Amino acid sequence: MNYTILAYETADAYAARTDPSKQENYRAGWMAYSQVLREAGIMVTGAGLQAPDTSTTVKLQNGERLVQDGPYADTKEQLGGFYIINVPDLDTALGWAARCPAAIAGGVVEVRPNIQMPG
Repeated sequence: MNYTILAYETADAYAARTDPSKQENYRAGWMAYSQVLREAGIMVTGAGLQAPDTSTTVKLQNGERLVQDGPYADTKEQLGGFYIINVPDLDTALGWAARCPAAIAGGVVEVRPNIQMPG
C-alpha cells in the first residue's frame, strides 16, 4: 500500500534552507532520511517544495479561473515536501513518518493512504 508523508515545516525550518550557517545541517538531515527510505526499499518518490511565497493558488468560481499568489492556507507550518512510500500498513507508515526531519524539528507530518486506481 502506498502512503504519502506530507512534511509541514515551520518558518524557521524554511529559513534554514537558505541560511549559509544552517543550510548544510538542514540538507544533511533530509538527505539521510531519503537515503534510509531508499535503502529500506520503500521509497516510491518524493520532492522538496520551494517556499510558500513561491506558490500560486487556482480555483474556479462561476466557471472563471481565479489565480492568487501565495499558499492556500495561512498557517504556522507550511507544506515543505512529500514522500510516497510503499509499506504494508498505516502503523509502518507512521513509524517512518516519525523519523522525518520535519517531525524531529518540531513541524508536523501528515500521513495519508493513497487511493489505488484501477488498471
